[in-house]
Amino acid sequence: MTDPRARFLPLGALTAAVLLTAACGGTTIEDAQDEGAGGPTGTAEPDAEIPEGLAVDFLPKQLNNPFFDLVNAGGTEAVEELGGEATERGATEATADSQVEYINAAGQAGSDVVVIAANDPDAVCPALNEAREGGAVIVGYDSDANCTDVFVNQSSNELIGQALVDMVDGQLDGEGEFAILSATPNATNQNAWIEEMEQILDDGEYSGLELADTVYGNDDDLESFQEMQGLVQSHPDLDAVVSPTTVGLAAASRYVSDSEYQGELVVTGLGEPSQMQEFVEDGTVDEFALWDPHQLGYLAGYTGAALQAGQITGAEGETFTAGDLGEYTFETDGELVLGPPLVFDAGNIDDHDF
Repeated sequence: MTDPRARFLPLGALTAAVLLTAACGGTTIEDAQDEGAGGPTGTAEPDAEIPEGLAVDFLPKQLNNPFFDLVNAGGTEAVEELGGEATERGATEATADSQVEYINAAGQAGSDVVVIAANDPDAVCPALNEAREGGAVIVGYDSDANCTDVFVNQSSNELIGQALVDMVDGQLDGEGEFAILSATPNATNQNAWIEEMEQILDDGEYSGLELADTVYGNDDDLESFQEMQGLVQSHPDLDAVVSPTTVGLAAASRYVSDSEYQGELVVTGLGEPSQMQEFVEDGTVDEFALWDPHQLGYLAGYTGAALQAGQITGAEGETFTAGDLGEYTFETDGELVLGPPLVFDAGNIDDHDF
Protein backbone atom coordinates (compact mmCIF):
# COMPACT_ATOMS: atom_id res chain seq x y z
CA MET A 1 0.00 0.00 0.00
CA THR A 2 1.09 3.60 -0.64
CA ASP A 3 3.04 5.21 2.18
CA PRO A 4 0.50 7.53 3.86
CA ARG A 5 3.12 10.22 4.24
CA ALA A 6 3.14 10.65 0.49
CA ARG A 7 -0.36 12.08 0.69
CA PHE A 8 0.69 15.14 2.68
CA LEU A 9 2.66 18.28 1.98
CA PRO A 10 5.79 19.05 3.98
CA LEU A 11 5.23 21.53 6.77
CA GLY A 12 6.88 24.37 4.88
CA ALA A 13 4.30 24.05 2.12
CA LEU A 14 1.47 24.69 4.54
CA THR A 15 1.94 28.40 4.06
CA ALA A 16 0.84 28.13 0.45
CA ALA A 17 -1.74 25.37 0.72
CA VAL A 18 -5.31 26.53 0.39
CA LEU A 19 -7.55 23.46 0.28
CA LEU A 20 -11.16 24.29 1.02
CA THR A 21 -14.26 22.37 2.09
CA ALA A 22 -17.92 22.97 2.83
CA ALA A 23 -18.96 26.49 3.76
CA CYS A 24 -20.22 27.71 7.10
CA GLY A 25 -21.18 31.21 6.01
CA GLY A 26 -19.49 34.60 6.30
CA THR A 27 -20.56 38.23 6.24
CA THR A 28 -19.34 41.75 6.77
CA ILE A 29 -20.02 43.36 10.11
CA GLU A 30 -22.74 45.65 8.76
CA ASP A 31 -24.55 42.82 7.01
CA ALA A 32 -24.32 40.62 10.09
CA GLN A 33 -25.94 43.33 12.21
CA ASP A 34 -28.79 43.63 9.72
CA GLU A 35 -29.33 39.98 8.87
CA GLY A 36 -27.66 37.85 11.53
CA ALA A 37 -25.08 35.25 10.61
CA GLY A 38 -25.57 34.13 7.04
CA GLY A 39 -23.80 33.75 3.73
CA PRO A 40 -21.28 36.32 2.56
CA THR A 41 -22.95 39.52 1.40
CA GLY A 42 -21.81 43.03 0.61
CA THR A 43 -18.74 44.02 -1.34
CA ALA A 44 -15.16 43.48 -0.24
CA GLU A 45 -12.64 46.33 -0.45
CA PRO A 46 -9.29 44.55 -0.91
CA ASP A 47 -7.29 47.78 -0.50
CA ALA A 48 -8.97 48.79 2.75
CA GLU A 49 -6.55 49.61 5.58
CA ILE A 50 -6.64 47.47 8.70
CA PRO A 51 -7.09 49.97 11.54
CA GLU A 52 -4.60 49.96 14.36
CA GLY A 53 -5.78 49.19 17.85
CA LEU A 54 -8.15 46.34 17.00
CA ALA A 55 -9.27 44.44 20.10
CA VAL A 56 -9.10 40.74 19.25
CA ASP A 57 -10.30 38.13 21.74
CA PHE A 58 -9.18 34.50 21.49
CA LEU A 59 -11.48 31.93 23.10
CA PRO A 60 -10.02 28.40 23.01
CA LYS A 61 -12.00 25.36 24.05
CA GLN A 62 -10.15 25.52 27.34
CA LEU A 63 -7.16 27.22 28.93
CA ASN A 64 -3.99 25.36 29.89
CA ASN A 65 -4.38 23.08 26.87
CA PRO A 66 -0.98 22.87 25.10
CA PHE A 67 -2.50 22.88 21.63
CA PHE A 68 -4.58 25.99 22.24
CA ASP A 69 -1.68 27.70 23.99
CA LEU A 70 0.24 27.44 20.72
CA VAL A 71 -2.74 28.59 18.65
CA ASN A 72 -3.25 31.63 20.85
CA ALA A 73 0.46 32.47 20.67
CA GLY A 74 0.25 32.50 16.88
CA GLY A 75 -2.88 34.63 16.96
CA THR A 76 -1.30 37.08 19.36
CA GLU A 77 1.71 37.42 17.07
CA ALA A 78 -0.54 38.28 14.14
CA VAL A 79 -2.54 40.84 16.11
CA GLU A 80 0.59 42.53 17.43
CA GLU A 81 2.01 42.75 13.89
CA LEU A 82 -1.16 44.64 12.95
CA GLY A 83 -0.89 47.03 15.88
CA GLY A 84 -3.83 45.53 17.74
CA GLU A 85 -4.37 44.11 21.21
CA ALA A 86 -4.96 40.40 21.77
CA THR A 87 -6.75 38.99 24.82
CA GLU A 88 -7.10 35.33 25.74
CA ARG A 89 -10.31 34.42 27.56
CA GLY A 90 -11.63 31.10 28.77
CA ALA A 91 -12.03 28.50 31.49
CA THR A 92 -10.06 25.38 32.30
CA GLU A 93 -12.99 23.10 31.48
CA ALA A 94 -14.08 22.50 27.88
CA THR A 95 -17.80 23.29 28.13
CA ALA A 96 -20.18 25.50 26.17
CA ASP A 97 -21.52 27.09 29.36
CA SER A 98 -18.08 28.28 30.37
CA GLN A 99 -17.45 29.72 26.91
CA VAL A 100 -20.69 31.70 26.95
CA GLU A 101 -19.52 33.58 30.03
CA TYR A 102 -16.31 34.65 28.30
CA ILE A 103 -17.99 35.49 25.01
CA ASN A 104 -20.21 37.85 26.97
CA ALA A 105 -17.13 39.33 28.62
CA ALA A 106 -15.52 39.92 25.23
CA GLY A 107 -18.64 41.61 23.94
CA GLN A 108 -18.94 43.81 27.00
CA ALA A 109 -15.28 44.81 26.61
CA GLY A 110 -16.01 46.04 23.07
CA SER A 111 -14.19 43.33 21.15
CA ASP A 112 -13.68 44.00 17.44
CA VAL A 113 -12.92 40.36 16.62
CA VAL A 114 -13.86 37.20 18.50
CA VAL A 115 -11.82 34.14 17.48
CA ILE A 116 -13.32 30.97 18.94
CA ALA A 117 -12.90 27.19 18.98
CA ALA A 118 -16.46 26.26 19.88
CA ASN A 119 -17.29 23.58 22.45
CA ASP A 120 -20.79 23.27 20.97
CA PRO A 121 -21.96 24.36 17.50
CA ASP A 122 -25.24 25.87 18.71
CA ALA A 123 -25.09 26.65 22.43
CA VAL A 124 -22.54 29.44 22.00
CA CYS A 125 -24.44 31.18 19.20
CA PRO A 126 -26.78 33.47 21.20
CA ALA A 127 -23.77 34.99 22.95
CA LEU A 128 -21.76 35.22 19.71
CA ASN A 129 -24.68 36.88 17.91
CA GLU A 130 -24.92 39.40 20.73
CA ALA A 131 -21.21 40.15 20.41
CA ARG A 132 -21.74 40.65 16.67
CA GLU A 133 -24.57 43.09 17.35
CA GLY A 134 -22.08 45.02 19.45
CA GLY A 135 -19.72 45.38 16.50
CA ALA A 136 -17.55 42.26 16.57
CA VAL A 137 -16.87 39.91 13.69
CA ILE A 138 -16.77 36.21 14.58
CA VAL A 139 -14.02 33.88 13.33
CA GLY A 140 -14.18 30.17 14.13
CA TYR A 141 -11.18 27.87 14.18
CA ASP A 142 -10.50 24.23 15.10
CA SER A 143 -14.18 23.50 15.91
CA ASP A 144 -16.80 25.68 14.25
CA ALA A 145 -20.08 27.08 15.51
CA ASN A 146 -23.15 27.50 13.32
CA CYS A 147 -23.01 31.30 13.55
CA THR A 148 -19.46 32.34 12.67
CA ASP A 149 -18.74 34.80 9.89
CA VAL A 150 -15.70 32.85 8.68
CA PHE A 151 -14.23 29.52 9.71
CA VAL A 152 -10.45 28.96 9.55
CA ASN A 153 -10.03 25.22 9.31
CA GLN A 154 -6.72 23.57 10.13
CA SER A 155 -7.24 21.09 7.30
CA SER A 156 -10.10 19.63 5.31
CA ASN A 157 -12.21 16.98 7.02
CA GLU A 158 -11.51 14.63 4.12
CA LEU A 159 -7.74 14.96 4.41
CA ILE A 160 -7.75 14.47 8.17
CA GLY A 161 -10.07 11.47 8.02
CA GLN A 162 -7.93 9.90 5.31
CA ALA A 163 -4.73 10.52 7.26
CA LEU A 164 -6.11 8.84 10.38
CA VAL A 165 -7.38 5.80 8.48
CA ASP A 166 -4.14 5.47 6.51
CA MET A 167 -2.02 5.52 9.64
CA VAL A 168 -4.08 2.73 11.22
CA ASP A 169 -4.27 0.75 8.01
CA GLY A 170 -0.54 0.98 7.38
CA GLN A 171 0.46 -0.05 10.90
CA LEU A 172 -2.00 -2.96 11.01
CA ASP A 173 -1.12 -4.15 7.51
CA GLY A 174 -4.72 -3.65 6.48
CA GLU A 175 -6.38 -5.90 9.04
CA GLY A 176 -7.46 -5.46 12.66
CA GLU A 177 -9.88 -4.02 15.20
CA PHE A 178 -9.49 -0.43 16.40
CA ALA A 179 -11.27 2.13 18.56
CA ILE A 180 -11.45 5.92 18.62
CA LEU A 181 -10.71 8.03 21.72
CA SER A 182 -12.21 11.42 20.90
CA ALA A 183 -12.58 14.74 22.73
CA THR A 184 -16.11 15.94 23.59
CA PRO A 185 -19.27 14.34 22.15
CA ASN A 186 -20.41 17.67 20.66
CA ALA A 187 -17.09 18.86 19.20
CA THR A 188 -17.89 19.63 15.57
CA ASN A 189 -14.39 18.97 14.28
CA GLN A 190 -13.95 15.64 16.05
CA ASN A 191 -17.34 14.42 14.88
CA ALA A 192 -16.69 15.51 11.30
CA TRP A 193 -13.35 13.67 11.22
CA ILE A 194 -14.89 10.52 12.70
CA GLU A 195 -17.69 10.67 10.13
CA GLU A 196 -15.10 10.93 7.36
CA MET A 197 -13.25 7.93 8.80
CA GLU A 198 -16.47 5.90 8.85
CA GLN A 199 -17.20 6.80 5.24
CA ILE A 200 -13.66 5.88 4.18
CA LEU A 201 -13.94 2.55 6.01
CA ASP A 202 -16.99 1.72 3.90
CA ASP A 203 -14.67 1.67 0.90
CA GLY A 204 -13.68 -1.84 -0.06
CA GLU A 205 -10.02 -0.89 0.16
CA TYR A 206 -10.26 -0.98 3.97
CA SER A 207 -12.48 -4.04 4.42
CA GLY A 208 -9.96 -5.59 6.82
CA LEU A 209 -10.37 -2.81 9.39
CA GLU A 210 -13.14 -2.86 11.99
CA LEU A 211 -14.12 0.13 14.12
CA ALA A 212 -15.12 -1.43 17.45
CA ASP A 213 -15.96 1.59 19.60
CA THR A 214 -15.81 5.37 20.01
CA VAL A 215 -15.36 6.90 23.46
CA TYR A 216 -14.87 10.44 24.77
CA GLY A 217 -12.27 11.77 27.20
CA ASN A 218 -13.63 15.36 27.10
CA ASP A 219 -10.15 16.67 26.32
CA ASP A 220 -9.23 16.01 29.92
CA ASP A 221 -6.00 14.14 30.61
CA LEU A 222 -7.32 11.99 33.47
CA GLU A 223 -10.64 11.19 31.78
CA SER A 224 -8.85 10.29 28.56
CA PHE A 225 -6.43 8.05 30.44
CA GLN A 226 -9.36 6.28 32.13
CA GLU A 227 -11.24 5.88 28.85
CA MET A 228 -8.13 4.33 27.31
CA GLN A 229 -7.94 1.88 30.19
CA GLY A 230 -11.62 1.07 29.71
CA LEU A 231 -11.15 0.42 26.00
CA VAL A 232 -8.50 -2.26 26.43
CA GLN A 233 -10.54 -3.91 29.18
CA SER A 234 -13.77 -3.87 27.14
CA HIS A 235 -12.18 -5.01 23.88
CA PRO A 236 -9.62 -7.76 24.51
CA ASP A 237 -8.99 -8.17 20.77
CA LEU A 238 -8.25 -4.49 20.20
CA ASP A 239 -5.32 -3.88 17.86
CA ALA A 240 -5.18 -0.07 17.70
CA VAL A 241 -6.52 3.15 19.17
CA VAL A 242 -6.86 6.39 17.21
CA SER A 243 -7.18 9.65 19.13
CA PRO A 244 -7.90 12.72 16.95
CA THR A 245 -7.17 15.08 19.84
CA THR A 246 -3.81 16.10 21.29
CA VAL A 247 -4.86 15.58 24.92
CA GLY A 248 -6.35 12.16 24.20
CA LEU A 249 -3.39 10.95 22.16
CA ALA A 250 -0.89 11.89 24.87
CA ALA A 251 -3.01 10.25 27.59
CA ALA A 252 -3.51 7.07 25.55
CA SER A 253 0.20 6.89 24.80
CA ARG A 254 1.11 7.33 28.45
CA TYR A 255 -1.21 4.50 29.44
CA VAL A 256 0.18 2.11 26.83
CA SER A 257 3.81 3.03 27.48
CA ASP A 258 3.53 1.80 31.09
CA SER A 259 1.49 -1.30 30.33
CA GLU A 260 1.78 -4.78 28.90
CA TYR A 261 0.32 -3.44 25.65
CA GLN A 262 3.41 -1.47 24.62
CA GLY A 263 4.64 -2.81 21.32
CA GLU A 264 1.42 -4.79 20.87
CA LEU A 265 -1.25 -2.08 20.63
CA VAL A 266 -0.95 0.60 17.94
CA VAL A 267 -1.57 4.14 19.17
CA THR A 268 -1.90 6.98 16.67
CA GLY A 269 -3.88 10.15 15.99
CA LEU A 270 -3.33 13.88 16.13
CA GLY A 271 -0.71 15.26 18.52
CA GLU A 272 2.04 17.79 19.05
CA PRO A 273 5.66 16.69 18.49
CA SER A 274 6.72 18.15 21.84
CA GLN A 275 4.16 16.02 23.69
CA MET A 276 4.70 12.88 21.66
CA GLN A 277 8.48 12.72 21.32
CA GLU A 278 9.05 10.53 24.39
CA PHE A 279 6.45 8.03 23.17
CA VAL A 280 8.03 7.87 19.72
CA GLU A 281 11.45 7.38 21.26
CA ASP A 282 10.31 4.57 23.59
CA GLY A 283 8.50 2.73 20.77
CA THR A 284 4.95 3.29 21.99
CA VAL A 285 3.99 5.36 18.91
CA ASP A 286 5.31 4.83 15.39
CA GLU A 287 3.62 7.77 13.73
CA PHE A 288 1.00 10.48 14.27
CA ALA A 289 -0.07 13.65 12.48
CA LEU A 290 -0.87 17.33 13.03
CA TRP A 291 -0.75 20.77 11.47
CA ASP A 292 1.18 23.72 12.85
CA PRO A 293 -1.07 25.21 15.60
CA HIS A 294 0.94 28.44 15.69
CA GLN A 295 0.20 28.99 12.00
CA LEU A 296 -3.49 28.19 12.59
CA GLY A 297 -3.78 30.96 15.19
CA TYR A 298 -1.75 33.34 13.05
CA LEU A 299 -4.05 32.81 10.07
CA ALA A 300 -7.16 33.21 12.24
CA GLY A 301 -5.84 36.49 13.63
CA TYR A 302 -5.16 37.94 10.18
CA THR A 303 -8.49 36.67 8.87
CA GLY A 304 -10.40 38.42 11.66
CA ALA A 305 -8.57 41.69 11.07
CA ALA A 306 -9.16 41.54 7.30
CA LEU A 307 -12.83 40.77 7.87
CA GLN A 308 -13.30 43.65 10.32
CA ALA A 309 -11.52 46.03 7.95
CA GLY A 310 -13.73 45.00 5.02
CA GLN A 311 -10.88 43.60 2.92
CA ILE A 312 -12.88 40.37 2.72
CA THR A 313 -16.45 39.24 3.34
CA GLY A 314 -15.65 35.53 3.14
CA ALA A 315 -17.11 35.09 -0.33
CA GLU A 316 -15.73 32.57 -2.80
CA GLY A 317 -12.92 34.02 -4.89
CA GLU A 318 -11.81 36.68 -2.43
CA THR A 319 -8.08 36.91 -1.76
CA PHE A 320 -6.10 38.52 1.04
CA THR A 321 -2.60 38.40 2.46
CA ALA A 322 -2.08 36.80 5.88
CA GLY A 323 1.26 38.27 6.89
CA ASP A 324 4.17 35.86 6.65
CA LEU A 325 1.88 33.03 5.51
CA GLY A 326 1.27 34.79 2.23
CA GLU A 327 -1.84 34.91 0.08
CA TYR A 328 -5.02 32.95 0.74
CA THR A 329 -8.09 32.61 -1.44
CA PHE A 330 -11.64 31.67 -0.47
CA GLU A 331 -12.35 28.85 -2.90
CA THR A 332 -15.60 28.16 -1.02
CA ASP A 333 -17.87 30.62 0.75
CA GLY A 334 -16.93 31.29 4.33
CA GLU A 335 -14.06 28.86 4.90
CA LEU A 336 -10.28 28.88 4.70
CA VAL A 337 -8.11 25.82 5.22
CA LEU A 338 -4.56 26.14 6.49
CA GLY A 339 -3.41 22.99 4.68
CA PRO A 340 -3.04 19.21 4.92
CA PRO A 341 -1.64 17.52 8.03
CA LEU A 342 1.93 16.34 8.32
CA VAL A 343 2.82 12.84 9.51
CA PHE A 344 5.51 12.69 12.21
CA ASP A 345 7.71 9.70 13.01
CA ALA A 346 11.17 8.98 14.40
CA GLY A 347 12.74 10.31 11.22
CA ASN A 348 11.38 13.86 11.41
CA ILE A 349 10.05 14.56 14.91
CA ASP A 350 13.31 16.21 15.99
CA ASP A 351 12.86 18.80 13.25
CA HIS A 352 9.76 20.33 14.87
CA ASP A 353 9.61 22.06 18.23
CA PHE A 354 5.92 22.85 18.73
